[in-house]
Amino acid sequence: MKNITLRQFRIFESVARNLSFSRAAEDLHLTQPAVSMQIKQMEGLAGLPLFRQTGKRIALTDGGRVVLRHCQVILADLRAAEQSLASLLTVAAEQPRQRLRVGLITSGSCCFPHLIRAFLQDHDHIDLDMTVRSRDQLVAMLRCDTLDLAVMLHPPELRGVDATPFADNPFVLVAPPDHRLAGAAQVPVAHLAHECLIVREHGTDTRQVADDTLLGRAAIGFDTEPRFMELGCSEAIRQSVIAGMGIGLLSAREVQADVRNGQLCVLDVQGFPVMQQWYAVHRGEHGLPRAARDFYRFLLDEGAARLDHLSLTPPMPATAAPH
Repeated sequence: MKNITLRQFRIFESVARNLSFSRAAEDLHLTQPAVSMQIKQMEGLAGLPLFRQTGKRIALTDGGRVVLRHCQVILADLRAAEQSLASLLTVAAEQPRQRLRVGLITSGSCCFPHLIRAFLQDHDHIDLDMTVRSRDQLVAMLRCDTLDLAVMLHPPELRGVDATPFADNPFVLVAPPDHRLAGAAQVPVAHLAHECLIVREHGTDTRQVADDTLLGRAAIGFDTEPRFMELGCSEAIRQSVIAGMGIGLLSAREVQADVRNGQLCVLDVQGFPVMQQWYAVHRGEHGLPRAARDFYRFLLDEGAARLDHLSLTPPMPATAAPH
């Protein structure tokens, strides 16, 4: 893999996004044979096929999905680097501006951009550098001092890292409205033993919630090892649950629109919703830059109220489920 070029990554990402060699060729202004040749070279370097063909259609293989996940991160980082360099070149020397480097876990991307936008409306002298990553990646960025502030659910227990809770974040189990447990009250966790549980990958806060509250109960609640499917983003979990592939564990804020429009229902399972807290996390041994300090105070003073205002459905009681 070390010899794969950025050009090949861009070609692969376009083919994976379009699921078509011809449409990728049009996007990139290349010929279809040129696109096919680059993908074939990548597969040779990877040592396994990245796509499989069924009739006239193509789909990603397991190896292709792994490559796509890392490819998206690489290309996103490259775009961010280009934007950062462009910003440095265009900032006027006579008008110094402040910079806010903030990171969000992926499950926070459904609501925190709205909070950040509200903050920036009153702080138009601040330039935003926002990144969305897994919890483990954000912790690594904090330690390397490439972030001023991170928003996550499970702060690391590390010397020199300060974490302050500022808002609640309930997690719920969701299923299609026609699921056999839809509408049932106070379902024992053991009744989920034969369901397929759809969860995030290791290293994410959402997966930590699943391990702590559901998968970790296998020894005491399930008579068989639970079946679970691991997916790389919350959107994939939502769509898989809507398609009837299993039960998903997600933040209530992420699924509120789907529940409201009838695509998903919240299961009333004993012990759920699981209440987690949002934390503002930063390195304590260094003082926060002024922009980050202002945003930190904004989160502590207004974060909870603004998140509740953004919610389109009222907070759920611990034993409630839609019927």
